[in-house]
Amino acid sequence: MSDTDPDVVVLTTPIALDQLRAIVARFFIDMVKLVVDVKRNVIAIGGELHADAEAVLLEQGSQQQDLWGANYYPGRGPVNCIEYTALINIRPSQENRSMEIEAESIRQRIRELVFSLVGQGEPL
Repeated sequence: MSDTDPDVVVLTTPIALDQLRAIVARFFIDMVKLVVDVKRNVIAIGGELHADAEAVLLEQGSQQQDLWGANYYPGRGPVNCIEYTALINIRPSQENRSMEIEAESIRQRIRELVFSLVGQGEPL
């Protein structure tokens, strides 16, 4: 990724491996932050903070209550590649009182979307 490439990319189709590799390397080397719109079936991936990806999706018409943050770790395999933790997930009004996504139904939806658009934890 060059300095002119966007920090956050919105995915509606699977990301190319080279693009994923570049986004992972841009901020954290071994992981990338992402925000999933569970209603619109899109993922914003990249950025230094989950709030960066969240802002991009809100600008594109997503609703706050549909956005959930997570971290993706390539190379950890399908069981350990997703960490369902982000500051943006703290939502007492939606019965989520911690940074970790508590509802298994939301976690499952995120897993499905990440596996189809980002990957299943394969090494880069």
